[in-house]
Order: sequence, then structure tokens, then C-alpha cells
Amino acid sequence: MEKIIYIVHCIDAEGPLSESIEATFERIYTAFGIKIEPSYENLKKLQNKELYLSGKEEAVANLVSPEKLNNSDSWNKIDINLEEITTDEFRNEFVDSFEGGWIYNWFCLDHVGFTGENPRRRDIGYHNIYDHYKSYMEHNNCSKDMIQWHFHPPSLLKDAHRSGTSYVSSSLPFEILSRKIIDRLWFPTAFRPGFHTERPDSNWFLEQWIPFDYANQATKETSSDQPDVSYGRFGDWRKSPKEWKIYHPDHDDYQLEGKCRRWIARCLNIEARHGQITIDDLRDGFKRAESSKPTLISFTNHDFRDIKTEIIKIRNMIKIVSEEYPNVKFKYCNAVEGMRKAIGIMNLEKPDFNIKIEHKHNSTILKIKSKNDIFGPQPFFAIKTKTNHYYWENLDFQNEHQWSYTFDFNTFNIDAIDNVGIAANTKNGVTEVVVVDVSTNKIIKNILNQNPRME
Repeated sequence: MEKIIYIVHCIDAEGPLSESIEATFERIYTAFGIKIEPSYENLKKLQNKELYLSGKEEAVANLVSPEKLNNSDSWNKIDINLEEITTDEFRNEFVDSFEGGWIYNWFCLDHVGFTGENPRRRDIGYHNIYDHYKSYMEHNNCSKDMIQWHFHPPSLLKDAHRSGTSYVSSSLPFEILSRKIIDRLWFPTAFRPGFHTERPDSNWFLEQWIPFDYANQATKETSSDQPDVSYGRFGDWRKSPKEWKIYHPDHDDYQLEGKCRRWIARCLNIEARHGQITIDDLRDGFKRAESSKPTLISFTNHDFRDIKTEIIKIRNMIKIVSEEYPNVKFKYCNAVEGMRKAIGIMNLEKPDFNIKIEHKHNSTILKIKSKNDIFGPQPFFAIKTKTNHYYWENLDFQNEHQWSYTFDFNTFNIDAIDNVGIAANTKNGVTEVVVVDVSTNKIIKNILNQNPRME
């Protein structure tokens, strides 16, 4: 087998982030229980470890380092960063073994479901982040880059600066994807969990529709000096593989290898206070590939940070390690291609849906048939009413590759419906999205990720 590593750069695209000096010191108190008067003078002392904190000096300095507070608080600042990192010159400063330049994977978040405070001034609204990156990519010839999906469950308090862990306690993930299908003719193939957090409910949710999951944050370090994210709080991957392998999760424990459908890849952080990728982690990957084992290395950071500096840091490490392993090739990939290459996927057939609407005396039946297998038990089915409400619904199962949905007394009268949409992936990451205008029966289809290189 060819000795090769596939390298995937995942970016959690969340838009601008603003943090006041008071908020920074509030985070210190929340994480460490240390109350300090907010001031730039005290911040500088904390960064230089000049204040006595009962042995917590290093950990607090890590939390508030200048690199981690260098946030872009406007789209204009983010765009300035994008204009630097998406030039051919920057992409090709350090090419891969195949003369390919750097590739970006924008895992876009929708800031929705918040009814409380928004002190970080997040860009609230459906599609806002997705639309920004979609427009930027189209206008700047970023054809090799890719948009995929990122989701942060709201906390129980519904403030935009807090994080939750539950997917199925609200309709948000269902509505977000319903809107992506109907409004944007788009559906994700790969996923990055907010705060790196999965739980049984998100494990089951993803298992129905999304084949590729960049989530595993397992590291060789067994402890953390950051108490607010220790002991399994949020991103708990302590039992997951600590090597650069892709695995099928277990139905009851996403951290363990099992018999579920989707693939989970290891994805560590760049310049973070926990789960940070090191040069030794990269060496582990090159050593694994040297023994001809399929190897994918992925890492993540945020769009509101200094992406350029962080890329330079990780590229310098890759350069050092690649010179230590001259027999190992490495290739920059998008999030779908990387998984396919590492797994060894060749078949790129689409689901190939056929949609029919049949009107009866007191009901209307939507019939869905796919020519080929899909990932999961049923397509994702979205409904948009004429009053601009969006819903997800289960389908009725008919024969193999055939489903239906009935509009009747128990659901909606068909006259109340504006559009319906379905979407599904194959297990190999080919995506098909279909939207039907109910009043005209016009059908629009969009096929994603079918080109082997997806260029």
C-alpha cells in the first residue's frame, strides 16, 4: 500500500466574536473560581504569570494568552484574514507531496435558538454564517474549499455565550437542516460538533443522516489543567482511539469502536487550551502511515481567531515531521475527500431519487424512491408551510428504497404547504437534495460531492 497521510483542516466557522475585558475576567472566575479586578494591567500580569494564584498561574495564563484573546469582532476583520489566507501565494507556501496547496473546510454554524443575552455579539440568524462563506468562496474562486456543518446546542439558559449538550430536547437541529434543504438546496456530508461535544442523543441523530464526523479529541494527556472542561465536561473523548485512525462508533457509546454506520475521525485543536495538536501527534501519524496503515490527520480552529498565524504554526510542524519521514507522502484534502481516501471509497453513485405526488379524496401522498442505497434508514424530510414555518417529519416505510408521507387530517392539508424537501447521503458521501414546489410540482435537484476531486 502507498504510504500516505490525508490532511484535513477543519474550521469552526462561527462569525465575529467580541469579548470585553469584564467578560474575560468572568471566564477566569467561572473556570477557576478566582476573582480578580478586571483591568488590562491585571490581564498582562496574568499572561506573564506575575500574580500568585495558588499554583494555577500556568493554567490561567493558558486561558487568557494573547493568541486566545485575539478575536475578530466584525465580519470586516474576518474578511481581511480570509483575503490573506485564500491567496494562491499563501496556499502554496508549503505544498503537499502532490504539489497541492492548502485547503479550507468551513464548518458553518447557525446562531439560533437564543432568547437570552448575547454579550459576545454573535451574528444571530439562520444561514448568516453559511451565506457569508458561500458568497466569499464564489467571488474569490475558492473552488477546492468546502462548506460543511457545525452545531452548538443552546444551553438551558438560552444565552448565546453559553453551551449545551442536548440535540433532541429541541427542534433546532431539525429546523436548521430543514431550512438548509429548502432555502439553500444544501445538506451536509461531514460534521464538527460544537465544543467537540457528543452524547448518546447526538450519536443517534448523526447516525441517521451524516456519514463523516470530525469529532474525536482523544489525546495522550489523561488530565487537564482547565477545570471547566475536565472530567468529561463537554467534549468527552477519553475512551476513544488516541491514534490517527477512523472508526465506526458503538451505538451506546460514541467513544468506543462499534457497528454504527458513520465514520469518526480524530480532530485535534490548533492553539487551544485543551486537546491541542503537538508535533509528536504528527509524528505518530507519519509513523502510522509508514507502516502502510490508512491515516487521516485533521485539526480545527475558529474563524474569529488569527487563522494565518495558526496555519503557519501547523504547517511548520508538518514540514519538520515530513522531512523526518521522507518515504511518507501527505496530501491536503477537503473533509469528504479525506475520509474517502483514508477509508478507500471508490463508488460515487448518487441516491438518484424519484418523487411523485398523488392526490386522493381526502389526502395527498408524497412518494419517494431511491435507485441506490442511502446512508441511514430514511432521507431527511423537510416541510415549509405557506406561513413560513419549517418542520422535519418521519416518513412511512414502504418497500426497499421506498418511503412515503401523507398530508391529511393528522398533518397538514396539502394546500397549506409551500415546499417539501428531501436530502440524503450515500455511505460514500455523495449528497442529493430535492425540493418540490407543491403548487407547481416543479422539482429542483442538487447533487453534491460526486466529482472524485470535488473541484
